[in-house]
Amino acid sequence: MKKVLINIENNNLQISFKNHTKMREDLINTNILSNSELLFGVDYLHNNEKIVSIFLKELCEIKKLTCITFDNNELALILLPLLKNNNMIKEVYIKSDETLTYAICEKLMESKYIESINCYNIPAFLIEMLDQDYIKVETRSEFFYISNFMQENGLVQYSKMYYKTTVRIKIPLTEEDKSDFTTFTKINRYLKNIKIENFSNKDIEFILKTVKENHLKNVTIHIPGNNIKEKQIEFLKNENKKWNKFHLKCKLSYSDDYLKENIFKQMILNTIKICGLIIIILVGSVIAFVGTRNYFSMKKVDLIQENVQNTIHKATQTGELEIIPDNDYIIKNNYIASLLSINEDVVGWLKVNNTNVDYPVVKGPDNEFYLNKNLYKEKDENGWIYMDYRNSDKELKQNTIIYGHNMYYSGVMFGTLSKASYKSWYTKEENLTISFNTMYETMDWQIFSIYHVNKTNDYLVTDFANETDFFNYITMVKKRSFRDFGVEIKETDKILTLSTCTGDNERLVIHAKKKETEEVIDEIKENNENLEQTKEENPI
Repeated sequence: MKKVLINIENNNLQISFKNHTKMREDLINTNILSNSELLFGVDYLHNNEKIVSIFLKELCEIKKLTCITFDNNELALILLPLLKNNNMIKEVYIKSDETLTYAICEKLMESKYIESINCYNIPAFLIEMLDQDYIKVETRSEFFYISNFMQENGLVQYSKMYYKTTVRIKIPLTEEDKSDFTTFTKINRYLKNIKIENFSNKDIEFILKTVKENHLKNVTIHIPGNNIKEKQIEFLKNENKKWNKFHLKCKLSYSDDYLKENIFKQMILNTIKICGLIIIILVGSVIAFVGTRNYFSMKKVDLIQENVQNTIHKATQTGELEIIPDNDYIIKNNYIASLLSINEDVVGWLKVNNTNVDYPVVKGPDNEFYLNKNLYKEKDENGWIYMDYRNSDKELKQNTIIYGHNMYYSGVMFGTLSKASYKSWYTKEENLTISFNTMYETMDWQIFSIYHVNKTNDYLVTDFANETDFFNYITMVKKRSFRDFGVEIKETDKILTLSTCTGDNERLVIHAKKKETEEVIDEIKENNENLEQTKEENPI
């Protein structure tokens, strides 16, 4: 009676038959397990497949077994079903000089984990079937060829012909070479590189044609380029055009000595070409990106401004406001008050001559809110023009601060405020008056300081403890200015500060003092006249 014998050698599970001339009675229905060998009856294996599968899996895990060897095909058919879920066994080896059968291939493919099989021989269609299931086949039976091509590349087994990725070909090709190369390309499925040792138009054409006819793709023919001639280069260019659609190409290869002699020159040339190409691509990409971003940024702001103008026009035509502000304050500028229907945070309107700055001003709960939100409170990299949250539009503090992003690419927000740092701008009288109005007051502001400063908070002060602190502040910002604008500041003056970034660590700052209105000026004149009259009537 046949028994299946399992021996363990290194990381290999050895499977063979053991014939007993005299069998113990208890082996009819039971089996023997020992440290040296495991013995199972064939019927027992068939009837207890699940139990033995679990046992073999645990055995392989404990002993770290990754390969199983069968004496013959019959044993493979018996034991392979027990390896379906065995994640340790990756390799299968069949000792006997038998041809692998379709039934065994089916059993191999049923396993989830087997990666390779070594056998004596296998039919061509079965190796393709296993290859589709990612099981690599290695055969031991040898073919005998007389061609230089087969001998040069060691193509003595079918499996080597099937999996070969790179071959060498000596030119000129003999008829035997051509015949064997044709056979090779019919069998092979992994060829990527063909290295030839000499140049022959006729043989190169034959190689390309044969590869294409046998449906091999992405194959490169490497041709020695040390002594290549201009006519040969032209021939290769034409061949590449011809065969490119079939994913075949010819490529020049150079010897190490040739490369050493020419590498430095070639590196410089290639580096220049690559750098030039990179620069062109980068410049083009930047121009395209910046242009596109600028366009959409401007369009977005234009649409908001258009809505603002429509809202103002509607309010001025009807004389009615959709939202009524605080009744304790008299509204003098309905056009600003009308914008509360768009955003209740609107507090004023800022205009700087000969720049694009002509926007409604908002005030958020802090100085971060409108950094990345527009007038609609939507997320927007342009942000919006906003008043320092510590300021008020109802009762101006001694210093009102207004911020905005320097979107110099698109020119929106404070993107054109940098013009104020140019002499051609700040020497024109018309540019030195800023208009900043609230709903409750119309105001002009006289510029008295313009400067760049490293990132600091020392100019972002809204209230001053006393006159000394205020005048110290005025002295500091005047000293920073590009020029002395000759504007006198009194302790009762209120000032306006515009701040924007000109880099990660630099700011552009403009300071202006509030001009006295005609009403105030007339009152001062009247007071002065009354004082003079009193002096005349009551001389000392």
